[in-house]
Amino acid sequence: MYFRRKDLEKFRSFKGLLIDVRSPSEYYKGHMPNSINIPLFDDDERSIIGTFYKRDGRKKAVIEGLKFFEKKMELLLDNLFINIDSYKNTSETNYKELFIRIYCSRGGMRSQSIAWLLEKFKLNPVTLNGGYKTYRRWVLDSFSKKLNIIVIGGKTGTGKTRLLSLLENNKYQTIDLEGFACHRGSTFGGLGMKEQPSNELFESKIAEKINTFELSNNIFVEAESANIGKCRIPLDFFNQMKCSRRIEILRSESNRLDELINTYSFFKKEELKESVLRIKKRLGPQRTKIALESINNEKWDLVCRSVLDYYDKCYEYEKVGKTNIQFLDLTDKKYDESILELINNVL
Repeated sequence: MYFRRKDLEKFRSFKGLLIDVRSPSEYYKGHMPNSINIPLFDDDERSIIGTFYKRDGRKKAVIEGLKFFEKKMELLLDNLFINIDSYKNTSETNYKELFIRIYCSRGGMRSQSIAWLLEKFKLNPVTLNGGYKTYRRWVLDSFSKKLNIIVIGGKTGTGKTRLLSLLENNKYQTIDLEGFACHRGSTFGGLGMKEQPSNELFESKIAEKINTFELSNNIFVEAESANIGKCRIPLDFFNQMKCSRRIEILRSESNRLDELINTYSFFKKEELKESVLRIKKRLGPQRTKIALESINNEKWDLVCRSVLDYYDKCYEYEKVGKTNIQFLDLTDKKYDESILELINNVL
């Protein structure tokens, strides 16, 4: 049975392989999470077709596209079936039950061409009405919803990320912005992390998580500045963070130093030095010298003390959720289920 275009809600309801047939550069800029890129045209081919469209009109552009399509049809089919077979082998679905969800930029000829091709093999292609542009509007609209955000704040080393993970593991609604951004939000934030996603993909991951929530319940996020590495928190979402309730975590300096040592001491010395040198103007020559020497000598407590004052001064300028604060002293406490009751008591 051949399914033609479906609106986003219906398209998302189908279970099966998700294929983005746009060019690699379009896919890199932003795509639906968990989609695989099987481009109908590469970047150069897409550019050529676009030139024909602007210069000679739609008919010429379509003819040129068909020429590219004809030359690569066999290779394209091989790529499609490799991925279809791989998906089938990792699920309970057989070919007759397998839906293949396909989208391009606007839900036009690229996705419809692949759907037509797969339909000839008695498969079940589903295309997205409006394509990625429809999905992108859905993503941006997600951030304008009224959200009951609870911001988890605290100075560097108070274990905010560990606390957020604890809440997630205990079925609280959480959004790990740093996890989605693959960055911890500081000069040391990229250490040990994967390459950061494009900003559009970062936004898509947040929107997808919001879509799983009961919006009347609390949603916990870590206090962040507007930028996390090269990723920028969506403006509507960030504005809601700024006026949300905040739980401010308090811990002793020794607790904070232990947290930082456990987080960063296992990284390569050269990576740590590069991170220190990026903020040497703000640290000043004396603290920079102490930090670099301490890294060489593996005196991790001195390294962390050297940068702690700097981060504490930066923290004074943070404004997220600063109008409605509940303080929670977790000094010397283990970050396990026993502190969940303490969190519930301050809500």
